[in-house]
Amino acid sequence: MSKPKLFIPGPVDVAPETYAAMAGPTIGHRGADFEELYASIQPGIRKIVGTTRPVFFSTSSAWGVMEGCVRNLVKKKVLNLCCGAFSDKWFDVSLSCGKEAEKIQVEWGQPIDPEMVREKLSGGGFDTVTLVHNETSTGVLNPLKEIVEVVKSFDDVLMVVDTVSSLSAMPIGFDELGLDVLLAGVQKALALPPGLAVFATSEAALERAASVPDRGYYFDFCEFAKNDAKHNTPSTPAIPHLYGLRERVEVIMAEGLEERYERHRENNRMVHEWGARHGFDLLPPEGFRSLSLSCFVTPGNLDQSGWIKSVIANHGFAINGGYGKIKGQTFRISNMGNETAETMQELLDALDTELPKFLS
Repeated sequence: MSKPKLFIPGPVDVAPETYAAMAGPTIGHRGADFEELYASIQPGIRKIVGTTRPVFFSTSSAWGVMEGCVRNLVKKKVLNLCCGAFSDKWFDVSLSCGKEAEKIQVEWGQPIDPEMVREKLSGGGFDTVTLVHNETSTGVLNPLKEIVEVVKSFDDVLMVVDTVSSLSAMPIGFDELGLDVLLAGVQKALALPPGLAVFATSEAALERAASVPDRGYYFDFCEFAKNDAKHNTPSTPAIPHLYGLRERVEVIMAEGLEERYERHRENNRMVHEWGARHGFDLLPPEGFRSLSLSCFVTPGNLDQSGWIKSVIANHGFAINGGYGKIKGQTFRISNMGNETAETMQELLDALDTELPKFLS
């Protein structure tokens, strides 16, 4: 039985060419073949991240590195900026790691206010701040530049950013912003199957990690840096994923980053205009809306579950009926990864065909 094409906010649809690339030969990961593979990915992935520094590869979900950030960097207290399911969970993870943690909590669907960050940090005691750039659960795009500027105005406070659903869909710029950690799973904007995370660290982050006891081994940033010097990873890598990442990076470089960003903006605009024609409200306020997915408020006269199931059954496309505490109250449509204006139109036409059957 064929599976529906995914227009959910992750994982997203994977190109046949990527699957083909992932079927490359098994190679020893402590030899020249792997070192060549590792090194071949670096130039392109660094351009995507916006850095001249190494980009590390972790055989894990993004959550492995997110927890690793807490274990490697927090000596005093971490401030978690919470505006949805994933950013909220980061606070819980901080506590579960035994770290002192506080949070700024805003209503789901609202962005983080940089001035709230300034006020909180002014109280002192923090050495790390975490932010989800593009909160996938709510479709909120947080004001990254403005928040980073606030954090960087405080001495010895490191800035950690999750870019799982924004990396390669919009410009970020690790070096330009002065981030300390940027991380992403590959199953969203990069359009690979789940199971690999990429991340970059500043020199300040590595220096902090070297001074933190009990940071473990598997996600030890110092181990990643030490092995990167040999074009390798601390532990056994997911070699098929790295073949796939190399293929995707090559495709992204061939397309051009600015062209890729514009494609995502156009795809996103199509979905927003489609929603406006139906009177569907977006959950986030204008100016703080994701460019890689759209989160709509479910109208009271829509049988959302029936509609989504009918689109899957009759057209083979899957969108998402909300996440966490707003499941059923919202629905989300992804436009990230490999999607084009043509493929987005196919989805929107299918949604339109089924919609009248489920409106009361």
